[in-house]
Amino acid sequence: MRAGRVVSGEDAVESAARRGKVQLLIVAEDASENTRRKFSALARSYRIPEVISGKKELLGQAMGRAPRAVVGVTDRGFARMLSESVQGSVQENDEE
Repeated sequence: MRAGRVVSGEDAVESAARRGKVQLLIVAEDASENTRRKFSALARSYRIPEVISGKKELLGQAMGRAPRAVVGVTDRGFARMLSESVQGSVQENDEE
């Protein structure tokens, strides 16, 4: 967050996505159905990779903020690393 590589909160993420700044969209598993639908549509429209992972509380803590339902990663390298990390943990859980 301090490095300026992520934006959080629905309004900030939506605005950054529309400006072409978001490289990866992370939506909390416990986000409302309406929020998940809205940001899935946004991701499809702007061709942004989307990951549904974590809880709102955890996403907020990771950023030093209150709980967040949506996080947008704006740095391409950071987005790739996070995406690979999430995919790796999903595969590990599937194997168990």
